[in-house]
Amino acid sequence: MSVLPTVLAALPTAVGDGAVAPVTADFSQDVFWVWLLKAVGIIVFLLTSVLIAIWFERRVVGRMQLRPGPNVHGPFGLLQSLADAMKLLVKEDVTVKAADKLVYILAPMIAVLCSLLVYAVIPFGPEVNMFGVITPLQLTDFSVAVLYILACAAVGVYGIVLGGWSSNSTYPLLGGVRSTAQVISYELAMGLSLVSVFIMAGSMSTSQIVDSQTQVWWFLPLLPAFVIYVISMVGETNRLPFDLPEAEGELVGGYTTEYSSMKFAWFFLAEYINMLNVSAVATTLFFGGWRAPWPISAINDGMFNTGWWPFLWFVAKVWLFMFVFVWIRGSVLRFRYDQFMKIGWKVLIPAALVWVVCVTLVQAARQLWDVDLRTLLFTLAGVVLVGLVISFLVPEKKPPAEEEPTGPQEFDPFAGGYPVPPLPGQVLPPSPRAQRRLAAAEAAGPSGPETPLEVRGG
Repeated sequence: MSVLPTVLAALPTAVGDGAVAPVTADFSQDVFWVWLLKAVGIIVFLLTSVLIAIWFERRVVGRMQLRPGPNVHGPFGLLQSLADAMKLLVKEDVTVKAADKLVYILAPMIAVLCSLLVYAVIPFGPEVNMFGVITPLQLTDFSVAVLYILACAAVGVYGIVLGGWSSNSTYPLLGGVRSTAQVISYELAMGLSLVSVFIMAGSMSTSQIVDSQTQVWWFLPLLPAFVIYVISMVGETNRLPFDLPEAEGELVGGYTTEYSSMKFAWFFLAEYINMLNVSAVATTLFFGGWRAPWPISAINDGMFNTGWWPFLWFVAKVWLFMFVFVWIRGSVLRFRYDQFMKIGWKVLIPAALVWVVCVTLVQAARQLWDVDLRTLLFTLAGVVLVGLVISFLVPEKKPPAEEEPTGPQEFDPFAGGYPVPPLPGQVLPPSPRAQRRLAAAEAAGPSGPETPLEVRGG
């Protein structure tokens, strides 16, 4: 509770009036070889992080579920990821004969390329001295950098959709269609959750948003938006419990069913890079970006927010969100598809819209009527609390009780669109083959006793 007064005291200075510079980072001294070095560094960072993430996920899930998993290849199992990569490199590359060859090959390339583009606008740190050149620890930035990130995430789904369609197979096609619906649903919630950050920071530039979190990180005053974003980022990356496009229970392997060798590895790589992408966006927009946490940031006038130290804080925060991904995977079961879509359309999107309206009203009241921010926040908190209490007091409408059947009831296993086994007290109708054989036996007349096989329709 002692943190709340500090946050409320810092908010008036943290929230600006919208009149801010579009971009904080200064790239005026950058030359060609600095851009090339940064680009290569980002690719190496992502590829190395994917190998570490695979090992990290196996180790954490193994600890959580008491099954150690592959941990004998090298010290602490560190060589297992390398062995998996080598296996995919030398594995036979099978191409489906009925597939659309060009699109079949391009689909995983599209997925990987779009995933590699996001980190171009992510700030790893402030200005540093890179071989005599003073440059921001960021490849580039512009006034609508967050919209660029959302666009890359939206275009990346074309790799999944085209991969499922070009395979010319039923289960990959269903996985691709599911992915389309999933991205449409959760991209909306994700975008709306970021709007409140834009309103508070006064910019869509990633460097400017990090600069606006000098006093307070946005996940504290914008906690509902942060929660919505965390749920949406899990759905956006097709991870458990939202991995419906590749659910092995009903779709074998989803859109990757007909892929093998390196083409499958590209999809696998894109999934893990997308996890790093959304973790970096959460870090940049809600967790202060590269800034050190509060006790450390106050040491020696912010010494740990200068030089190469911020790169360490950025990586630590990204891996904190990666741990959340693994934690969710090891503890939550997969949702049904109808539950998944209901959460997106009936819960996340309306909640995000209501929160954007609340933040907009707060900012409008501050700027138009000069209302104290603390009074507004306490008023909104009181309204939300009263709404929660009322929601708990309103009784839930119960469906009318149905009379229980007294005898065995005939049961249609295909009533829901797919076959299900009967419950106790339910009887399956006779099969059409059995009915035809009984009718043929009656038409032929008494020709001897019927065998059990004939009666059963076997």
